[in-house]
Amino acid sequence: MTHTETHADAETTTVAIAGGGPAGIMLGLLLARAGVDVTVLEKHGDFIRDFRGDTVHPSTLELLDELGLAEELEGIPHRDADRLTIGSAERPIITADLSRYPWRHPYIALIPQWDFLNMLVEHAQRYPGFRLLMRAECTDPIEDDGAVRGLRYIQRGEDGSEEARELRAVLTVSADGRRSRLREAAGLVPVDLGAPMDVLWLRVTRDPDAPEVGLNGRLGTGAMGVAIDRGDYWQVAYLIPKGVEGADDVRTRSVEEFQERLLEVLPFLGEHVREVDDWSKVAFLEVGLDRLRHWFRPGYLCIGDAAHTMSPIGGVGINLAIQDAVASANLLAEPLLRAQAEPERFERTLNPALLARVQQRRWAATAGTQLFQQVVQRQVIQRVLSSRKEQPIPFPLRTEAGSRAWSRVVARVMLRGIRPEHIRTPERSAPVVPAQKRVPSVTRATAQGPS
Repeated sequence: MTHTETHADAETTTVAIAGGGPAGIMLGLLLARAGVDVTVLEKHGDFIRDFRGDTVHPSTLELLDELGLAEELEGIPHRDADRLTIGSAERPIITADLSRYPWRHPYIALIPQWDFLNMLVEHAQRYPGFRLLMRAECTDPIEDDGAVRGLRYIQRGEDGSEEARELRAVLTVSADGRRSRLREAAGLVPVDLGAPMDVLWLRVTRDPDAPEVGLNGRLGTGAMGVAIDRGDYWQVAYLIPKGVEGADDVRTRSVEEFQERLLEVLPFLGEHVREVDDWSKVAFLEVGLDRLRHWFRPGYLCIGDAAHTMSPIGGVGINLAIQDAVASANLLAEPLLRAQAEPERFERTLNPALLARVQQRRWAATAGTQLFQQVVQRQVIQRVLSSRKEQPIPFPLRTEAGSRAWSRVVARVMLRGIRPEHIRTPERSAPVVPAQKRVPSVTRATAQGPS
């Protein structure tokens, strides 16, 4: 039986994945590559979304190497950054030249996430067991005898039509983000770890002759900003205090005053900050930091942001989500392949101990990274944002040796990861090269707003 057949008026698949982000698409690719039937459901009609994570770290670049996609990635327009600087202009807290690190890819690839996802989908669609449903919004799990047996979803047509459907599965995976509707319906509630800030996102033009600075964060008086060198423009994150007073305080002031605050923190932006002449050009991102105590129930697993929301510190979210997907595939592909051959697989429950192994495998990396982010939030960001006068750099980072040691820790934890994963699943399903791409390519020029 394949995932195109029906089961008591419901479609079937071996694995149903809610969410077509980095975690969901990577997991679907790896399982289909290993011979497992997979259906990925994405509620939007395309992958174009503002402010999706697009900092692809060395750990993820190595995984693309292992899949044979490194050359294809290089063919997609993007920017490589090998410098990371955070702190004041006079005394940085973090300064790392990644080109000196002994990694296979000693840089961060800044690539629009829609291009990244399109590449993964095009590769996944070469395997007959992979299916992607767009405009398919997952609503709640199908439950029987205490176990999840699939999911219900609404399939929307391009004409606005809606059809309620069911998809039976051996395993149902939530990879649908920190506001997962499916996770809520399954009764899993994350623990809020707290975040002292939210972020205003914007972009300004970068002069062609401007020095290459990679990722540059600056501390100001009661303010902090990060500028990411995207070649012909700066992608800028301006940090504000968490809560209503933070966003409202900034937006009640004139946009001209906001321009001056940007220049105070990031003076190298120059007069291009005048391009931000209306609040409609500034987007608000609510920052969260949380994680589930239990990532699974019988027949159901959460990964990526559905299991743990990461702070934007270090741009780790997309990379940890992909690491979750790789670990899940490594641990579950063989059991799922065996279950796929069972005639009564939709009445039986996949051993929950297998799902527990995924959480056990990824727990230390997740909790350790979030602890690191909490330290940065408390010791640096909260101090800066809550003060009306310049704050001293925390000890021992004031020393040159302390700054170097801290920079190495940041590079190791944020860019390589506490527990990097590697692809262990075999390629059992022979790829079929399609006559044409089945997912339309999207370029930055067609997208709206900062990437």
